Amino acid sequence: MTVGLAAMPLVASAQFTNPFESGKKAVEQVGGAAKIAEGEQNINVIVGRIINIVLGFLGIVLLFYFLYGGFKWMTSGGSEEGVKEAQTMIRNAVIGLVIVMASYALSNFVLTQLARVTTGT
Repeated sequence: MTVGLAAMPLVASAQFTNPFESGKKAVEQVGGAAKIAEGEQNINVIVGRIINIVLGFLGIVLLFYFLYGGFKWMTSGGSEEGVKEAQTMIRNAVIGLVIVMASYALSNFVLTQLARVTTGT
């Protein structure tokens, strides 16, 4: 059964005024952080992007830590020492993941509230 283009749902998009046409600064809310559309950026937007990049990098490091712990466990050959070391690595990776997720949630909340206060929305 094929579905025609007319049967597909439409996606709503937010209105955005072109700042170059109106000459005014247009503020767009994206993911809770305010962006100034004319190329001028607030310090909270820059700090938010830096924090998101660092936390994303830490997530990638944790993924490799999980994979390495699983690899050590699978290649331990039944050695109790190797299995305990791998389990410790995976446990530490889970604790690190919880810390990274909590710090992301906290920084996202703080930056969202800061953006709300500074832009007046």
